[in-house]
Amino acid sequence: MTRASIRFRSTDRRGAMVVLIAVCLPLLIIMAAFAVDVAWMQLVRTELRSATDAAARAGAKELSLAQDIAAARARAKEVAARNLVAGEPLLLDDSDIQFGSSAQANDASRFSFSSNSASPNSLRVTGRRTDGSLSGAVDLLFAGVLGVQDFQPQQVATSTLLDRDICLVVDRSGSMMWTLAGGSTVPPGTTECDPPHPTQSRWGALSIAVSAFLDELDNTPQLEHVALASYSSDKTECGYTYNISDINSDLVDDFGVIRDEMDRIGSAPVKGQTCISAGIEEGITVLTGNKTRPFAVKTMIVMTDGIHNLGTEPIVPAQQAANLGIVIHTITFSSDADIQRMQEVAAATGGQHFHAPDAQELIRIFREIAATLPVLLTE
Repeated sequence: MTRASIRFRSTDRRGAMVVLIAVCLPLLIIMAAFAVDVAWMQLVRTELRSATDAAARAGAKELSLAQDIAAARARAKEVAARNLVAGEPLLLDDSDIQFGSSAQANDASRFSFSSNSASPNSLRVTGRRTDGSLSGAVDLLFAGVLGVQDFQPQQVATSTLLDRDICLVVDRSGSMMWTLAGGSTVPPGTTECDPPHPTQSRWGALSIAVSAFLDELDNTPQLEHVALASYSSDKTECGYTYNISDINSDLVDDFGVIRDEMDRIGSAPVKGQTCISAGIEEGITVLTGNKTRPFAVKTMIVMTDGIHNLGTEPIVPAQQAANLGIVIHTITFSSDADIQRMQEVAAATGGQHFHAPDAQELIRIFREIAATLPVLLTE
């Protein structure tokens, strides 16, 4: 074979590779563009899902707090606009936000949403990046290569305000007889063996706050069931015998029962030490008993004006409550209360701690807890 023929064959092969590259390169470019745009679309869908979920949660929360549809709609729009989808804020129209009711059958795991309910407990948000939506369709990065200019994702999220089973766990130790201003004296005109003063004692302030709490629950769209437990210590004094803790009422939807029990406890002096853990254990018994509802959120509200000074550390039953799905909110009242210990109890269950330095703040806190309903994404 001559050198000339070798050179000819080499040149021929190089020419064939050029042709092959020329044929394959457009295909490679199209495949790369397709891969990039698929990743882009997936990112946009994820952003749209997050923005839609956030708007639904925020709107439902506002519906719980304000009890106002216009305020809830405005809040959903505001939160949606804070979230970027494909680099642009997600803008919602009024028609993208629906109010209705969601219910769950006893034998079903999914909630069913019905719009235009007279007593709404749910808010449904449709997040759209489509033609005709306020935010518009999403441009593709390689629209010219693929011949498709945009894509139009849509996501739906529904948030539902859930019913609650609530156990109030209240302190009836001897310090609840004392004045609101602090110190260890009973209000003027009363003695240590009289019933606590109805307005100037700590128990009196608690009774007023609990009544305000129940009034607030009467105004919520959900159906709450409430129980009452109390704690102090085993003691006999002033002709009365006290147990370390009591379940004063199991879960009821008639709040008059709770009011009557608060009045009954306050009709005699309250005495004893402060065993907070015993009260929490009674709350666990209530919220795991046969009167609890299978789909209700279980909430315990533990109030104290003093320092735990008897029995197991409260954090121990609090951790048990957390394992059972019970959330504990704690309230400390007066400057004598152990704020740090009660903060730890609440934190162990994912609950919140509140401190009330005076009677008016105690009322406000109880009202706030009653008005703030749990929200769950049900779609």
